[in-house]
Amino acid sequence: MSEAAAPAYVMDARRDRLVITASALGTVFEWYDFYIYGVLAPIIGRTFFPTDNPTVELLYTLAGFAIGFAFRPLGAVLFGYLGDRLGRKYTFLATIVLMGLATAGVGLTPAAASIGVAAPVILIALRIAQGLALGGEYGGAAIYVAEHAPAGKRGFYTSFIQAGVIGGFILSLIVVVATQAVVGQAAWDAWGWRIPFILSLALLAISLWMRLMLRESPVFMAMKAAGAQAKNPLREAFTAPGNVKRMLVAMIGIAAGFTVIAYTVMFQALYFLQSGLHVAPGVAQMLVGGSAFVGMGAFIFFGWLSDRVGRRRPVIIGYALMLLLALPIYQFMGSTANPALEQAAERAPVVVSGPDCRFDPFAKVQPTACGRLLDHFSKRGIPYDKQAGDAPAVSIGGAAVIDLTPAGLDAALGEAGYPTGAVTPDWPRAALLFLAMLLLWCISGATYGPVAALLSEYFPARIRYSSLSIPYHIGTGYFGGFLPLVSQYIVARTGNPYAGLWYTLAVVAAALLTCLIALPETKDRPLDA
Repeated sequence: MSEAAAPAYVMDARRDRLVITASALGTVFEWYDFYIYGVLAPIIGRTFFPTDNPTVELLYTLAGFAIGFAFRPLGAVLFGYLGDRLGRKYTFLATIVLMGLATAGVGLTPAAASIGVAAPVILIALRIAQGLALGGEYGGAAIYVAEHAPAGKRGFYTSFIQAGVIGGFILSLIVVVATQAVVGQAAWDAWGWRIPFILSLALLAISLWMRLMLRESPVFMAMKAAGAQAKNPLREAFTAPGNVKRMLVAMIGIAAGFTVIAYTVMFQALYFLQSGLHVAPGVAQMLVGGSAFVGMGAFIFFGWLSDRVGRRRPVIIGYALMLLLALPIYQFMGSTANPALEQAAERAPVVVSGPDCRFDPFAKVQPTACGRLLDHFSKRGIPYDKQAGDAPAVSIGGAAVIDLTPAGLDAALGEAGYPTGAVTPDWPRAALLFLAMLLLWCISGATYGPVAALLSEYFPARIRYSSLSIPYHIGTGYFGGFLPLVSQYIVARTGNPYAGLWYTLAVVAAALLTCLIALPETKDRPLDA
């Protein structure tokens, strides 16, 4: 079987534009649906997981975020099977319908104050539905575009799918900021936050209208005409010679690596600015969203570049740059966004001591007096060090704090020069923050831009949907999806706002090693094999 065997599907510029536009916009809308939950994590925590501790609410909400990712591999199994058996087009039509309805359901679910424990139960069920849908979406869109693209332009064509993932994040930020501006803060807190979720119904209608105009991919139609479809794609994905190794390389070397980088630039940066550096939420969202909008160009550029230099080289260089530059860039952002906080931490470090300083960020009430002191500083985003001691104690800048009540601790922090309340960086500092995040987006683009073409070329056509989707969603779902929860947990436990990067660096190091050892170049492989 060859692409030449299907003359009815010769390349056509108008159809190519429709394929790219419809697939990329569908990807934008579907990832918007998924990301809106992460962007609105703090208010979702207050609504569905109410406690008297914002840190606990955020961690519970991020656990729900991770659950959606955890179900993505199951969606990959289900929809990958259907995509290899029934076709690419109708499979990813089904995924976007499921995603749109589940997202709107989040916006329509009553709060815990109204229906009690049923509220978080419904929320988690809807997150599971979103995870299942996303498990089938990406593979379908990436393969569909790759199987339409000319051999020398696969990286460029599929880079729009990669940019669409970031586009969904940007759209979620735009809708959040715009809705807040229109309805006002009071209405936003009461009910306005639901509007971005309900909006997904309109986005679903647009995406369905565009995707229904598409035809099935020429590679799948040629397979179908030749009777070469896999009878059991899931079983063949695990039994075809060498395919398990390919899936492991794709999972660790590709999916896990580029996803933790992307989420470190998206969610880690957003939470770092808001919680760790006390930057006003609207300003933080505009900085991250604005840099992401400009940075999307890097995804398309590196997809185009991979058609010339190969898929493997940009990915490996991007991993290496992330290992070298992630911590320095974040430290630069810390000193730029809120220099008063950094100066106070250097001039008057907070040291907490006691005989039992166990601290559980998930606990509503800490079991020990020392743990309650740590909880107080953690909720306020104040960095601290721990020491053993005979009794619970706090020193700030070497001076013992006598009054260990919350009010006394806050007063001592104020006297030591720790800033209180949200800060808004001036324009020169905001521009520097923007450039720092743009550099991170360029690194992310190097590792993300070529991936759809690389993975489509890496696996055999008859089991491509299943073989691509399963490792992709295990890698992105478990390694990447748990990044916000794990990183924020590490930050809360250690009191170090930069400690969440340890997880990113460990996963990227493993991905780099895997690619250096086991990832072949795929650029010139035919897609009909």
